[in-house]
Amino acid sequence: AAAVELIHAYSLVHDDLPCMDDDELRRGRPTAHVKFGVANAMLAGDALQPLAFELLGLMPIAPALIVQATQLLARSAGSLGMVGGQAIDCASVGLALSGEELKLMHSMKTGAMLEASVLLGGIVAGAGSAVRQGLEAYAAAIGLAFQVVDDILAVTADTATLGKTAGKDAAENKPTYVSIMGMDGSRDLLQSLHAQAHAALLPLGPSAAHLASIADYIVGRDR
Repeated sequence: AAAVELIHAYSLVHDDLPCMDDDELRRGRPTAHVKFGVANAMLAGDALQPLAFELLGLMPIAPALIVQATQLLARSAGSLGMVGGQAIDCASVGLALSGEELKLMHSMKTGAMLEASVLLGGIVAGAGSAVRQGLEAYAAAIGLAFQVVDDILAVTADTATLGKTAGKDAAENKPTYVSIMGMDGSRDLLQSLHAQAHAALLPLGPSAAHLASIADYIVGRDR
């Protein structure tokens, strides 16, 4: 869990940089480059990444599971996951993406790391293939749902509530679910993803109750 959050934190520091989203607020506070300078923000993000993998290497589990966990987090954070999705995002400013193209971008940019968050738990617990398949389907649904909610809140919530600049994607002409599908279409998609997440957990039984509550939280969050 700490390793995932280290990767997440680095991604936010770099995402806010002037060469990326150029944002001055994160969680209601000045972003790292605003407070400490661009160079220090770059280096902080660079340092957080290897620390994440150091922590995975220290897990008190079988070495083979450590290898699986390390490979999963590396793939999810790299060019086939979060960084690749961010590259598509940067290249898509001002473009009219299709719904499928937007889904691909967000399944990489946001969904891959949320999927890793779920599957890493399965790996370290030694879950079998059937459980992992259920976790994968669940994670894919909540990963996309998280981004749909983000796009909705970017239109409906204010900066103070979000803790970051509201309406920034629209101002910079970035494609979002709301811009492509409209507000009603985005909300319909969100409800469909919510149902998919719960359906994916059914084979896991009562032990998945906490994961179900996380799906509920993601869909219902207001910030």
